[in-house]
Amino acid sequence: MIVRPETPGDIAAIRVVEEAAFGQSAEARLVDDLRTAGDSIFSLVAVDTGTVVGHALFSRMKAPFPALALAPVAVLPERQRMGVGSRLISEGIARGEAAGWLGIFVLGDPAFYRRFGFDAGKASGFISPYAEPHLMALLLGKSDLPTDTGIIEHASAFAKLG
Repeated sequence: MIVRPETPGDIAAIRVVEEAAFGQSAEARLVDDLRTAGDSIFSLVAVDTGTVVGHALFSRMKAPFPALALAPVAVLPERQRMGVGSRLISEGIARGEAAGWLGIFVLGDPAFYRRFGFDAGKASGFISPYAEPHLMALLLGKSDLPTDTGIIEHASAFAKLG
């Protein structure tokens, strides 16, 4: 399995992965909307024997420091719990750090995302419509974020999710 940036030829396969993983089309539309708006910073696919089996998108967000939003992360149901999502997330974190981003925010299962260093406590001082116990932050390249308070805003496409 390889993890690489998406190409235009992957778009239909990404839609299939998103819809299969979530059992609905909302996340696939989110990916399309982020891409169309120019808010996708990097979009990664996991490919095994020529088939896209996973996808992760890192998008632009407004924050008091250079930060990304991680969402969605999707893996074909038959490939879940095999490390595909973890490989996508780890590669995305490495790319974000190499590009000079200072943090990544994610809304998800703390038990899963903690293994990558995401921490709900690091996100607790930020004001967001998504501020809740499942909002977590990851520091990139430093031991602390430049600030632990402020307003964070995901790209406008997230508002369509409800």
